[in-house]
Amino acid sequence: MPVPTEGTSEDLPDRLLFFDGVCNLCNGLVQFIIRHDRRKRLHFATLQSEVGIRFLSAHGLATADIGTSVYWRNGEALTRSTAALNVARDVGGVWALAFGLMIVPRFIRDAVYYLVARKRYRWFGKRDTCMLPSPELRARFLP
Repeated sequence: MPVPTEGTSEDLPDRLLFFDGVCNLCNGLVQFIIRHDRRKRLHFATLQSEVGIRFLSAHGLATADIGTSVYWRNGEALTRSTAALNVARDVGGVWALAFGLMIVPRFIRDAVYYLVARKRYRWFGKRDTCMLPSPELRARFLP
């Protein structure tokens, strides 16, 4: 899969989750997604990576504030709770039922998301460096 060279999105996979690579919660969630995404549809990149920074910049998202994950899904950049619920839907299985929470008004969903995002390092810890995928998972991660 080609990596976009100028921050463009046309070369990105249809389902790409940008996550905070030093956040233990985020890394744990990525590992969870990998285990449960039986169709292997989701791909990953850290927000701190070159492709992550180019993507954020190209889509007018703040590169200094990585308090949210961004889910590139079928040509649309989704953020916060909307991103999380769409990821759950795309993972499939029983996890897809979480998508039903979309009926909750976004300002409420995002308030809960912000609370966890603000406290994630305190509650779950932080790594010094971004995770390195194993050789068998490397194809699902963009550099």
